[in-house]
Amino acid sequence: MQSLLDQIKEQLKKAMLDKDVFTRDTLRLVTSEVKRFEVDNRKDPSDEDVINIIKKMAKQRKDSIQQYRDGGRPDLEKIESDELELIQKFLPESISGDALQEILKEIISKNSFTDMRDMGNIMKELKSKHPNAEMSEASSLVKSLLS
Repeated sequence: MQSLLDQIKEQLKKAMLDKDVFTRDTLRLVTSEVKRFEVDNRKDPSDEDVINIIKKMAKQRKDSIQQYRDGGRPDLEKIESDELELIQKFLPESISGDALQEILKEIISKNSFTDMRDMGNIMKELKSKHPNAEMSEASSLVKSLLS
């Protein structure tokens, strides 16, 4: 099966041939972050490493979108939103909503967690068993489940 990085590079080539400037530039940002990882760690990135890089980039885009929204810059907010939408296509489907709540309830009951002091342990277990979980949503769900 084709690696995630190969898929991204293939999409980049397609965007170049189609003269799709936005997609080309956005995917170049992704490949440059992967290249930085390769140089910093002196190893070829695994699919998991590429996913972590893309997650980090997605989080940066979400933060930027919020800042542009607060600053009244809908033009820049739109650009960041479009970039976020494009790079999220390469991420595995994240767990959220009711499915996430059920997983959290199971973790809490299985380990007999009872109060907010256990939140770190809950989040750690969630991250280890379900790395694709939406962590910010999980945080607010844990707060509501434990209160």
